[in-house]
Amino acid sequence: MRIVPVYGPAALDVSPRVGHIHVTVDDAPWHWADASGEPLIIQALPPGPHRLWIGLADPAHKVLDSKTVSFVVPPGGGHH
Repeated sequence: MRIVPVYGPAALDVSPRVGHIHVTVDDAPWHWADASGEPLIIQALPPGPHRLWIGLADPAHKVLDSKTVSFVVPPGGGHH
């Protein structure tokens, strides 16, 4: 699946398949959609444990697959 900014039911018939990702940080009740195809960069998280959920979605926003990654931001990780 190519990650591109194409949305809506008509885009379901595009070949090869296209889609985007949905991203949720720390189990927030909301997510954002990203179709840039660029690396996902998340900044300014406070020290401590975090969870990142990424869902691969079709143009109609139906999530086809997803993964959750857990990680810890160490204390004192700021730039000098």
